[in-house]
Amino acid sequence: MKILTYNVNGIRAAMNKGFVSWLKASDPDVICLQEIKAMEDQVDTLAFKALGYEYQHWFSAQKKGYSGVAILSKTKPDNVTYGTGISYMDNEGRNLRAEFNGLSVLSVYVPSGSNMDRLEFKLQYMTDFKAHVMGLMEKLPNLVVCGDYNVCHQAIDIHDPVRNKNVSGFLPVERQWMTDFLSEGFVDSFRHLNPDPHNYTWWSYRANSRSNNKGWRLDYAMVSNPLAARLKRSVILSEAVHSDHCPLLVEIN
Repeated sequence: MKILTYNVNGIRAAMNKGFVSWLKASDPDVICLQEIKAMEDQVDTLAFKALGYEYQHWFSAQKKGYSGVAILSKTKPDNVTYGTGISYMDNEGRNLRAEFNGLSVLSVYVPSGSNMDRLEFKLQYMTDFKAHVMGLMEKLPNLVVCGDYNVCHQAIDIHDPVRNKNVSGFLPVERQWMTDFLSEGFVDSFRHLNPDPHNYTWWSYRANSRSNNKGWRLDYAMVSNPLAARLKRSVILSEAVHSDHCPLLVEIN
């Protein structure tokens, strides 16, 4: 199964930049989207159906033009779960899960900590999200948790770890959360297969950051330990330029 995760920073804006034709060429079985910034009725869903994505599940934030996640697939999911049942998370449309023949795929959009209030919100979210996923693990051992985590785990995952050590996304508390999350039974699929530095999934729009590759690795496809031996590929697709993020593709046998 080819699973692609992509923070599109507005699905309509991405579609205006050639996202649909790019998706046709990439041809994943399942695509997880984050930060769609739209309601389903605002999206040209027929464009995706024409590519074979008959099964589309959109989970938007209550606030229009904000946040939101989606999962599109060519195969009908056995089950789809919208949200976590935790209202403050679900109001912002940040979690969506689909099950395919014993494999459970979760699209997650972790909040950014852009100011002190939102940092507190983010840290609470991370605590509750981790507990939620650990609960899922008890009944769904084959989990792929992919999306925008808004955290760089290690110094290798950020272009300037020294200057950014006090910036949300690379704070010690956030990095420790990621370490703890992995220790509970997950593998960072990309880092598991790719030890090299200078691989990022997000770049600021300022100061030619992308052309200079001054980026952050914020997007992950975490796979539960039982799936680690079945990992075939995990690749950052940095040539995709529909967003300030780029997608990550993971293949599982």
